[in-house]
Amino acid sequence: HGRPDKQADPPREPPRSWVTQQRHGEADPSHFPEIHRFLVPAGCHWNDVRQAAVNVGTALQQSLQEIERANPDTLFRVFGSADWGNKEKFSDELLKDLIEGFSQIRLGNSAVSTDVLGDAYEYLVAKFADVTRRNKAGEFYTPRSVVQMMVEILDPQAGESIYDPACGTGGMLLGAIEHVVRKGGDPRTFYGRIYGQEKNLTTSAIARMNLVLHGIEDFQIAREDTLRNPAFTDPSTGGLATFDCVIANPPFSLKEWGRDLWEADPWGRAQFGIPPEAYGDYAFVQHMVTSMASTGSSRMAVVLPQGALFRKSAEGAIRQALLEKDLVEAVIGLAPNLFYGTQLAGCVVVLRHKKPEARKNKVLIIDASRLFRKGRAQNFLDQEHSDQIVAWYRGFENVEDRAKVATLDEIKKEGWTLNISRYVLPPIGQDIPPLPEAVDAFKTALADARAAEDHLRKVLVEGGWLQ
Repeated sequence: HGRPDKQADPPREPPRSWVTQQRHGEADPSHFPEIHRFLVPAGCHWNDVRQAAVNVGTALQQSLQEIERANPDTLFRVFGSADWGNKEKFSDELLKDLIEGFSQIRLGNSAVSTDVLGDAYEYLVAKFADVTRRNKAGEFYTPRSVVQMMVEILDPQAGESIYDPACGTGGMLLGAIEHVVRKGGDPRTFYGRIYGQEKNLTTSAIARMNLVLHGIEDFQIAREDTLRNPAFTDPSTGGLATFDCVIANPPFSLKEWGRDLWEADPWGRAQFGIPPEAYGDYAFVQHMVTSMASTGSSRMAVVLPQGALFRKSAEGAIRQALLEKDLVEAVIGLAPNLFYGTQLAGCVVVLRHKKPEARKNKVLIIDASRLFRKGRAQNFLDQEHSDQIVAWYRGFENVEDRAKVATLDEIKKEGWTLNISRYVLPPIGQDIPPLPEAVDAFKTALADARAAEDHLRKVLVEGGWLQ
């Protein structure tokens, strides 16, 4: 598979190296345009803003806008739409104090590594997701423990291409790169091989900044609706670009996702059927399958609501086709309330074009619903839980009450459902009382309930609420 083509992106000069910066020492680096990873127009440097005596917010805003315009591929809308010129919110005195405060902090490459800047940015993104949990945080942020678990399962290798069609703030892409770095690989082998698409303009800008601040160079984040207008194509085939690793956490059961366009999808993504308009889950799955390279060891992992494992009609037919093609390698049921914006239990489905011989015509079904740490407003998947899931996946064998290797014949007998409870039964508790004791306890509880009902009726009658 060749390098994907994106019409909107003209060829770019390779970024200037970090080494170039060191030649100039810590002299004011703003005077050396050749060391910048981005074009900073004259009059838009930090010191220019710092020297503004009045209308500081306006000077800051104009500088940010000019820098965005000068770097449309990488910095489009990354500085957001804050009205820095609004003096009721941001007085000159307040902004001067803020700017001087930042000016005292050395943020040059010799003082702060990209790891520190990147981690700080990721921390802020996570905090923002936490604050906006009840709104739509789930659409742009996946808990990092879930990302790490999915990346460990896919096990991307140095030099492979990585694609996230619903990339949010870029966490999955970063997770894949960090996985290779943890194993001693060089992140530069990914340059030119990192691709993401995100529908939301602001979120796609955050993704670009997230990668930039982690020191990642030469990537493409496209701002467009993946299901309606996929951004990455392969000129040599005329079809969608294909990748070694495809990973995503798309919006759960997206409504009005563009079914009408898939009646005659020019990219051939509806090869297994057209999902219903009210559930876009299998539209994303089929887009990702089409985006997997047909050669080599291409694989994908996708987060779905568990309803996608057993819903029937069109979705059932698509699921059956994916199973009959022997693309589905593993299904991992997760605990409820792990994801922002929904209390539903999600699952991770792993698909692979060419399974190892020992895994052909089999699907590993894992019940990880009891692996979580309970939080006040949300549950958490901790490192130990993630490690256990990955170990079960790699072992690919039956584990009592936790995992089942189901053959395609067994799944066919179950009507092609992947409902986890059909294959992995929850453990029967060891403290179940003998039947006579259970009957006595039931009779006692029933008598207590009736007594409480009688008391409630008496209170309501005495209060005049009930005749």
